[in-house]
Amino acid sequence: MEILSYALDNLDHIGQLTVEHISIVVVAVGLAILTGVPIGIAITQNERIAANVLYVAAMIMTIPSIALFGVMIPILSVIGQGIGYLPAVIAVLLYSQLPIIRNTYTAINNVDPALREAAKGMGMTPVQRLRRVEIPIAVPVIMAGVRTAVVLNIGITAIAAYIGAGGLGELISRGISQTDPRKLVTGAVAVSILAIFADYALLWVQKRLTPRGLKLEEGT
Repeated sequence: MEILSYALDNLDHIGQLTVEHISIVVVAVGLAILTGVPIGIAITQNERIAANVLYVAAMIMTIPSIALFGVMIPILSVIGQGIGYLPAVIAVLLYSQLPIIRNTYTAINNVDPALREAAKGMGMTPVQRLRRVEIPIAVPVIMAGVRTAVVLNIGITAIAAYIGAGGLGELISRGISQTDPRKLVTGAVAVSILAIFADYALLWVQKRLTPRGLKLEEGT
């Protein structure tokens, strides 16, 4: 009851922290989509380059988030941005690359060769085939990668509070430092609810973007 009372009494503050949290994730994942999808498409042309790119992206994922945030401090201090919003966005952007690049690469590679040949037979250029055939078919798998990146990084962004980036992680960090279970539990529950909501919202978007023909094949 104390935790619920605390949450209700501080809804405005929790709302503000939620907006900060969402801002970091949306900007970072948005930039990751703008970079990761083209990279995923480009590496389908060369298996060796694809293996190297995916290996590097996987290596980044193995770096503990608090360590990556720590590395950002001296690097970005050169431009006066060692702590705060910018290093948090960059770190989340890096963590978002693997699921987006990997899913894009896999989706484009798995397009039925017969569809590509049919598009060629219709006189489509490689760019037209990519835009009209391959990407629409790959959208569900790409969106699954985006969903993974968003849900994963909602949790990781909570750590960004330790470098002054704000977000719901502030409640968790203050709860730990002040030995206040109300703040700790409220922050943890808020992050979990945000992740669940984001996953279902993006699932809805994924279904909306899935071509009608694929929906019929899947029976959805």
